[in-house]
Amino acid sequence: MFVAAGFASPAFAANDAPAVSAACSALQAKYPELKGKTLINAINPHTPGYESADPKDPSKYIGFDIELGEQMGRCLGFAVNYKPVTFAALIPTLQSGQADFVISDIYATEDRAKAVDFITYSKVSDGVLVAKGNPKNITGINLSLCGATAAENTGFVEVPLIEKLADTCKAAGKPAPTVQLYDNNANCIQAILAGRADTYINDINTVDQAVKAYPDKLSKAVAVTLPYYIGIGIPQNKPRFRDAMVAALTEIQNTGAEAALLKKWGLDEGAQEAPRIISTTGK
Repeated sequence: MFVAAGFASPAFAANDAPAVSAACSALQAKYPELKGKTLINAINPHTPGYESADPKDPSKYIGFDIELGEQMGRCLGFAVNYKPVTFAALIPTLQSGQADFVISDIYATEDRAKAVDFITYSKVSDGVLVAKGNPKNITGINLSLCGATAAENTGFVEVPLIEKLADTCKAAGKPAPTVQLYDNNANCIQAILAGRADTYINDINTVDQAVKAYPDKLSKAVAVTLPYYIGIGIPQNKPRFRDAMVAALTEIQNTGAEAALLKKWGLDEGAQEAPRIISTTGK
């Protein structure tokens, strides 16, 4: 969890890790190549609740994704370091070999699975973040967005959905929505606070966290009924590592540890999703 020059020191060392379950011990025996290693998790650390710098100590990362990844590493016997990057760079960083996996509130879509394999671990719907009182009366990715400005992360799945509204708005005699692209969630939220943008559409947990942080300035307009799955990104050429991570995640879920982390970080406790591989490689 400690940050240094773009990377983080191991959150735990092998000899510091607490005793693991019998199932995890069996997994370490089955996947001995991982034990004692230090693997890199690429993250975009600007989503409170999931992954962000610790406000009490900026040299540390905290959040649900951080602790989940470290518990998986503990189960398989490896330590975790971090490589912070922009959201759009998460998958390229993994593909280039600069990271071993990605756990960073990234939606596991079929399109993204063309580049990397995913293991689902959570499901979520989108929420619509707006200024307090919702002055533009935005209700979702629909005609209410015509003429509005949406702040979004580069690479977000919401971007093309909003852009596709241009023709619909034109047919209704209304101006098309404008999309402002940023590198992280924090900048999107700041765009609304500064009056540069009217809305920010992202997973509902992130929206709720933003409202909690700025209750006098921000509101959640509505939940968008577009369910997504959040996944762990794994290189396509590492099916054995992917299978090991699936097994570790399954054990963590079976013990109730993931549900406990969801509760700890103020996320939807019903969002847990059984591990499912989304892959286009057929392996």
